[in-house]
Order: sequence, then structure tokens, then C-alpha cells
Amino acid sequence: MSSNPILIEFPEEFETERLIIRAPLWGDGIALNEAIRESIEELRPLMPWAKNVPTIDESEENIRMARLKFLQRSDLRFQLICKQTGRFIGGSGLHRIDWESKKFEIGYWIRTSQSGKGLMTEAVHGITHFAVCVLQANRIEIRCDSTNTRSARIAERLGFTLEGILRKERCNTAGQLRDTMIFAKVRGQEF
Repeated sequence: MSSNPILIEFPEEFETERLIIRAPLWGDGIALNEAIRESIEELRPLMPWAKNVPTIDESEENIRMARLKFLQRSDLRFQLICKQTGRFIGGSGLHRIDWESKKFEIGYWIRTSQSGKGLMTEAVHGITHFAVCVLQANRIEIRCDSTNTRSARIAERLGFTLEGILRKERCNTAGQLRDTMIFAKVRGQEF
């Protein structure tokens, strides 16, 4: 694998049992906007980017910036698409990348109507497998607000170890100090 991230080649799309997991593409803004609109009340307390409902143009701009970052290899955002319906069901990706140490953080959200079906657990498992097998990850983290029990349960189900809780580590969208739970898997122990 090249030492220059922009030269690293890997697939922009892969599949799990029920999902197509792929890089953002021009034109994905409408589907992203629809999912955010449906899920804004659930997203707003936990996701800094969900303070306001974006316009379709803002969502398309967001997608295009994500596409550019994907090509630069600075942030690998993935669109989660249901194989059966072709519908956008949420977003995930590999963030806060350190290519030298091969450390990645998985972030994720799912549209409200698709929650509780095991789809996000399946997606995170698939992205973890991609990071380990394709990108040779040495460390994968999942960070979530200590009140986000659904996100924490996904990490626990997939065998991530709770390494610690950063107390009063960041402000939530309402400006209140929050604790952050850090889960991780490391090469040689968990995979």
C-alpha cells in the first residue's frame, strides 16, 4: 500500500447481506435530504451537523464535499443503500483517519424508519471487515455520547471493547458538556 493516501486504491463499493455500501456520488443529495428530514428529531440531539434541516442544495453540496474527501482519502464516508429497495437508509464511514498507524473511527446514523432492524449493526460489521481486510487497519474506534445507548449497543454486539469514557469532553448540540464513550478493536486482539 502506498505511503501517500491519495495513491491508495481500493473499491468504492462493497456489499453485505442486505446492503450496498458505497462512496457518495454526485446526485445523492436528494436521498440524503429526504432521510435527514425524516430523522431530524432523532439526529438533532446527537449529531452536530443536524442542527437545522438542510435544503436539497445544501445536501447535494454536502455529498459533493464528501465525494472529494473520499477521493483525497481524508475521510471515507459511505452511503448505505438497501439492496431490496434501492433506498438510502443511512450514512456511515471511516473518519479521523491516521494512514501511518492505520487507525480509523467508524461513525454512523440511520434513518428513523429503518431503525431496529439490525441494518446498522450489519453495516458497521461490513465496514469493520473492509477496514481490516482491505485497508489493513490496526485500530478501529467507535465514539459515541454516553447517552447514546443504541450506538453503544452496536459497538458491544460487534465485540468492540469499551476503553474509557472521556468526561465532559465535548458540547452537545444544545451547548451542554457531554461524556464520550470510546470503544475500540485492535489488530492482534480483537481481529
